[in-house]
Amino acid sequence: MSDATLPNHQLVVFSLGREEYAAPITRVQEIIDWTEPRTVSSDVPWMRGVISLRGKIIPVCDLGARLGIGATAGGGKIVIVEAGGDQAGVIVDEVTEVLTVAETQLEDIAVADEELVQGIAKVDDRLIVLLNLDGVLAATAQGTPAVAPPAAAPAVPTLPASARTSATV
Repeated sequence: MSDATLPNHQLVVFSLGREEYAAPITRVQEIIDWTEPRTVSSDVPWMRGVISLRGKIIPVCDLGARLGIGATAGGGKIVIVEAGGDQAGVIVDEVTEVLTVAETQLEDIAVADEELVQGIAKVDDRLIVLLNLDGVLAATAQGTPAVAPPAAAPAVPTLPASARTSATV
């Protein structure tokens, strides 16, 4: 198959620290300026909170914390993406470009966590990590609550029948 018949991919490229990451443009719904998410209790350590976007509540995830490279400071951008049929926001330092890459520029990485990383885009002397958004946002897409459920009430201890006495008035 010639290079001319292989599909091209458009990627939204963004930075976290000095590293470059990308998501397929078809999964990026919009990019918004930083707004501090409302903190919610969550069992998911990389869940930063929620924002209201045109009346819809959107969970916002700290992408740096999710990838294990350290929490993102905030103040950058929030990229609203589609994952698992739902929307979520990911915090990034900066959105740098929309890039078209050929299929031949994409490679799998045997050592990468396939749940998080789909591959690497080789562009000139740059290596851009292509994220697997479904895996990155699996906890929000699979219904893990953004707000932790209330703790169950402790069981009321009961006395054994032999220890119970009836009171007479």
